[in-house]
Amino acid sequence: MGPALLLLAVAVFLSLAMTAAFLAVSSGAKSGWVDATWSFAIGAAGIAVALVPLDGWEGDLQRRVIVAAVAGLWSLRLGLHIVARTVNGGEDPRYAALKREWGGRWRRQMFYFLQMQAAAALLLACTIFLAARNPVPGLQWSDFAGIAVLALAVAGEGIADAQLSRFRQQDANTGKVCDAGLWGLSRHPNYFFQWLGWAGYALIAIGPYGGWAWGWAAIAGPAFMYWLLVHVSGIPPLEEHMRRSRGEAYEAYARRVSAFWPLPKQREVPT
Repeated sequence: MGPALLLLAVAVFLSLAMTAAFLAVSSGAKSGWVDATWSFAIGAAGIAVALVPLDGWEGDLQRRVIVAAVAGLWSLRLGLHIVARTVNGGEDPRYAALKREWGGRWRRQMFYFLQMQAAAALLLACTIFLAARNPVPGLQWSDFAGIAVLALAVAGEGIADAQLSRFRQQDANTGKVCDAGLWGLSRHPNYFFQWLGWAGYALIAIGPYGGWAWGWAAIAGPAFMYWLLVHVSGIPPLEEHMRRSRGEAYEAYARRVSAFWPLPKQREVPT
C-alpha cells in the first residue's frame, strides 16, 4: 500500500465518524459527543498511519510504535474525559451558541461544520504520519525531546482538566471562576497543552538535523491547531460564554491571567 491510498482511507474513515456524530446530535444527543468522537477518531487514525506497512515509507519501527502509542494514549484520555463531562453535564455552550446562530438551518450547517472537523482531523493525522515515518534510523535526541514534549502535554492537559473538575464539584464555587493551579497561569491551560502535543509530533518529524524535507511539513499541525484553538472554535466562543455567564468576575480574571500561554499572574490595578 502507498501513503496516498492510506491517507484516502483515513479521510473516508474520519468523514464517516463525524457523520455518525452528526446523526447522533441531530437526533437529540448532547453535542459533547461530537468532540468525543473527534478525539477517538484522531487517535484511531493516528495509530493506523503510524503502524500500517507502507512501501518506501517504513521509517524506524521503534519510532512508529512509540508515536502510535502516544497518539492512542492522548486520544483515550481526552475522549474519556469528554465522555464523562458530556454524560454528567449539560450542553456544550459553544455548540449551543452555534445552534442559536444557525437557527432553522442548524442541522445542515452542523453537517458541513463536522465535515470540516473531519478535514482538520486529517491534517492532524498527517502530522502524526510524518512523525512516525521519519526515515532516520534509530531513536535520536529529537525523538526523546519530542516524546518528552508529548508526555508533558498529555500530563498537563490531564492535570488541567482534573483541577477544573474538582473546582466545579464544590458547591461553594458555583458561579465562580477557577483560577487555581494551572488555571492561574493560563485561562485555557487545557488548550495550551493540547497545542503543545502537536508541537511534539512536529519535533519528531523534523528529526535531529532537519534533513528530511517532508518532516518540515509537520509544522502545519501545531500551526493549524494554534489558529483553531486561539482564533476560531476554542477560546473565542468559550470566552464569550464565560463573559456572559460570569460577568465582571471573568473580566477581572481575564485582566490577571494570560489567555493561552502560561504566564505569571498580572497584578490587577484598581480602577
